[in-house]
Amino acid sequence: MMKKVVLGCLLGFLLLSFSSCDLSDDGPNFHFTTLSVVEASLPESFQLNQTYTVEVTYLRPDSCTFFEGFDVATVAETQRNVTVIGSVITDNETCTQLAEEVTASFEFNVIFTGTYTFRFYTGENESGDAAFIEYTVPVVEDTN
Repeated sequence: MMKKVVLGCLLGFLLLSFSSCDLSDDGPNFHFTTLSVVEASLPESFQLNQTYTVEVTYLRPDSCTFFEGFDVATVAETQRNVTVIGSVITDNETCTQLAEEVTASFEFNVIFTGTYTFRFYTGENESGDAAFIEYTVPVVEDTN
């Protein structure tokens, strides 16, 4: 009796493992893209060891493009290049053009003295080179 139960379970497992769902998946249905920054909101100055919220307004080109996050790259001790990352759904044929401005934010911790330079990616210029909006924010001493 026990052999029949084990054999039945084994047979059932084998049948399930040989059957599969064919979803006709030809690959990913999205890709990542960079989104153009319109403007950013930073304070006039920073204080050392403080955390600040940086608001970034970017352009969402269509209804198939979604915000994924930020890539904040350290270029030098106090220089940051900021890129807005989006994902584009590629299997949706009903994308509508939006050209809507959307605001998102990230937290930034000030760990160096001097002046921070933030370069926000806005797209490519006529020559095909990366273009940026640049902001500088000095780090001031705590007046307390």
